[in-house]
Amino acid sequence: MFKKKKKIKPITKEEFIPFVTEGELSIDAYETDDEIVVQSTIGGIESKDLDISVDGDMLIIKGQRQSAEQIDAKSYILKECYWGSFSKKILLPQKVKISQAKAIVENGILTLRIPKTEKSSSLKIEVSDK
Repeated sequence: MFKKKKKIKPITKEEFIPFVTEGELSIDAYETDDEIVVQSTIGGIESKDLDISVDGDMLIIKGQRQSAEQIDAKSYILKECYWGSFSKKILLPQKVKISQAKAIVENGILTLRIPKTEKSSSLKIEVSDK
């Protein structure tokens, strides 16, 4: 005969959203002949809330964005802004003079300029027929 179907309990929004401990900062990075430039839209963050360092050939940008208000999660209709800790790690393409780096936040844009220690060199590899 027919088996009785089990009722499936719907999962809550909180159970569905994966646990996120840290957000990832979006950046643009490019290089000129003399420097590596990193830019990020970083509105709502004061310069004192940023930590920028280089470890070996890895640039690390960390920060904290605090919400001005404490709002109960159930009150949100839509929640797209990220509040809390964030970071970004970037592999630098060559050695840099970190002691001469300059970071400025202006109009919500972080601009980091890091001088290179040497000019990039290109090497062409000849391909031959066997």
